[in-house]
Order: sequence, then C-alpha cells, then structure tokens
Amino acid sequence: MFPEILEAIREVQAPLLAALLLLGAAAKASPRSAGTGAALLVPQRLRRPVTLATCLAEVGLAVGLLTLTGPAADVVRCLTVLLFAVSVGVLLVVRRRDPEAGCGCFGGLSREPIGWRTLSRASLLAVAAATTIGLGPNGWTSASEPTVTHGIVLGVELLLLGLLSPELREVFSRATTGEPCALREGSPRRSLRRLRRSDVWRTNAKVMLADEPEDTWRHGCWRFLRYDGMRHGRRVDVVYAVRIGGPRRTGVRAALVDRESGAVIATFGAVTTLDLQGPPRRLPKPRQAAKRDEAEGRGGPKPGTLAEEPPGEAGRGMPGGPSKEIQGAGT
Repeated sequence: MFPEILEAIREVQAPLLAALLLLGAAAKASPRSAGTGAALLVPQRLRRPVTLATCLAEVGLAVGLLTLTGPAADVVRCLTVLLFAVSVGVLLVVRRRDPEAGCGCFGGLSREPIGWRTLSRASLLAVAAATTIGLGPNGWTSASEPTVTHGIVLGVELLLLGLLSPELREVFSRATTGEPCALREGSPRRSLRRLRRSDVWRTNAKVMLADEPEDTWRHGCWRFLRYDGMRHGRRVDVVYAVRIGGPRRTGVRAALVDRESGAVIATFGAVTTLDLQGPPRRLPKPRQAAKRDEAEGRGGPKPGTLAEEPPGEAGRGMPGGPSKEIQGAGT
C-alpha cells in the first residue's frame, strides 16, 4: 500500500507543478507585476525584461514537465528544482532589502510581505519537483490516467498549498468586497486604448498636434491625458479624462482649454454606445402645447419676474446657459 501511495505522490507532482508554473507565468505577464519579486533586485529599466524572461522560463519548464520523457524530462525536472531552490534564496534577499515587498510569485496578487508561508511554499515545491526525477511517465500521461489515490494525494497537497498561499486571501477579498476604483491599479496602456476608440477622440483629432500626450496623471477613479492642440489659430490644451476600470462602454470626457488665458473653450461629455430604452415621447402639436401651458399657468413669466432663458445645447443643460468662454469660441 505504501509503495502505491509514494508512486502516486511522485506522479501527481509533474502536472501540479506545470499548472502552477503556467498560472504564475500568466500572472507575471501583467504590466503591474514588473515591480515585485526578483525584479526588485535589478535596475528599473531591466525590471520588465527580467519579469518577461521569468515568464518564458516558467512556460518552457511547464511544457517540458507535461510532454517530455526520458533523459530530456529529467533535465527539465532538475531545472525546475533549481528554479524553486533559487527562488527561496532570492526571496530571502528581497525580504532583507525590502521587508514590505511582495514575492511576485503570482503577479499583482502576491503583494503581501514575504513571510514564512511564502518561503515554505517555495521550499515545498522544490522538494516536490525533486521527487519527479527518474519518473517514467510525463505529466500529461499522469494527469490523463488518474486514480482514487491520485485524487486523495492531490487534494491533500492542494490544501497544504492553500494554507501556505497568502494570495488566496487577496482573491477572496477582491471577490467578496471588491476594490474601490480609486485604489485600483489601472493600466495606462488600457486607458489609452479606450481613449482612442472613443468618439471624443475622433471628434478632437483635427485639433491635436500630436498623437502622444504631453502629460498624464491620476486622480481618484480617472486618468487624465493632456495633448497639445491648435484651434482657430490659438494654442489649446486638449485634456481627456478616462475612467479607471469599468465596462468598455464607460464614457470618455474631454475639455479644450485656452493655453494663454486658461479659459475652458469647450467640453465634451461622456459618450456611450448603450441603446436607448425606447423611442422618445411624441411632442404635442404647438396649438395643443399652448393650450396646456395656458391651462397650467405656464403661458409666460409671472408679473414682476424676469423670464429665464432655458439653457441651450452649448450650455450642457447647466443653469444660466453657456459660459462666456464657450460663447466666444463659436465666433
């Protein structure tokens, strides 16, 4: 009985390690993971390349664990042992240099400071990889022919890895409470892509003098991008506001600001691709509308009061109508 359990333990490790390596590589591919883990030990300009190289190495080892057999498989298994063993030493160095840094094992999810659980997990995975050396079948064969013993061993090991993984608490916290958009780390590349797909961008394309922003900054749930522009012979700043996160239909806003006076020349509200819920209500005929207004006492201004001019299209529905800057922009 014991030899069968030992053999099942060895056979389970290859597919399990391959799955963990692929998950780790996918998580590290995110741009927000470039400043965690081993990347902290290299200069800023090399952090992204080092993270991508780690991703490629993990994907290559995962594929080798699943497909290779014989001497080639043992080479990949030895390299996997070396990867996890070296990671233990790297984590110790990162922990000493920056006690608040995360391990970066699973990208942005691994932001909790490196502790005994993270170190124990890496050591356990190194031992698990060592048990696969000399094993006959590859990881894919072991995963395609599971037994009850394989299932029990896998369940126990997953439970142990779950207890040693601080990332699960982060996943549970995000799934149950959600992360406020003001604290969410939005990708600048995604914000730029959303901006360039919007109608607001196409409307102001003739005004802008360059396709790249002169300045970008973040405030709350919005990312702002400022472009240089020219309108009616005057230099202007085209300032866009793109919401962080949210659905793809989230609106994009913009404002044209005169560079010399600082006055707002024009504003562009949120543009959405959502369809109307139904057709607009039919307006009454002029004669019927006049009779209805007269019956309800809305035929004209009350004595002693000034009639208020309803805001027009340029006023954006704000009381008092359009500003002087916007009125002057149309001339």
